[in-house]
Amino acid sequence: MGAVKTKRMPRAVREQQMLDAAVRIFGQRGYMAASMDEIAELAGVSKPLVYLYLNSKEDLFTACIRREATALTAAVRAGVRQELPADRQLWEGLRAFFAHTAEHPDGWSVLHLQARTHGETFAAEVAAMRAELVTFVTRLVVVAAREAHRDPDLPEREVAGLAEALVGAAESLAAWANATPGVTARQAAATLMNFAWSGLGTLMSGRVWAPPGEET
Repeated sequence: MGAVKTKRMPRAVREQQMLDAAVRIFGQRGYMAASMDEIAELAGVSKPLVYLYLNSKEDLFTACIRREATALTAAVRAGVRQELPADRQLWEGLRAFFAHTAEHPDGWSVLHLQARTHGETFAAEVAAMRAELVTFVTRLVVVAAREAHRDPDLPEREVAGLAEALVGAAESLAAWANATPGVTARQAAATLMNFAWSGLGTLMSGRVWAPPGEET
């Protein structure tokens, strides 16, 4: 087989082309099964050029994780309008989250499945993204909670656990939605809102569940 011929183009453009190919291969075949030969062929470049730009398979995978994580968090932030009530902000954030994960299934596979199971370095990259999402949701919910309780000093730790649970549920639901034909981003977001917001609304009104005979 002859050498792959490539057109001249800016390095940044070529690098994104390689990352596009890598995300597809990693997402569909898994980190261990993916080969640099496959990635180079799909990107339309030579394997030495991939190594020249991105050093190693490990560095390439890390670059994929960082790019996909940045794109996901940016999509969620862009989907939320700060002037809306808290429930509408959460709804739009969830809809943006599920829309992005549905439109980029290979990227979501890289983040949700591959990166978490192939070493601490990769898992740490995803953990950083997740922490950013949890912080974002925590701040969103705490604003509403402070207003509901008329307590401007209500600490974030009071709702931090709720944000962790909500992000975890969104991650699991996105994996299910991507694997279930016919489930739209809107349906997935509505499912989680119906599951979560009634509980959040109850908490914000001061009504909390406790086991019989026990205090919260």
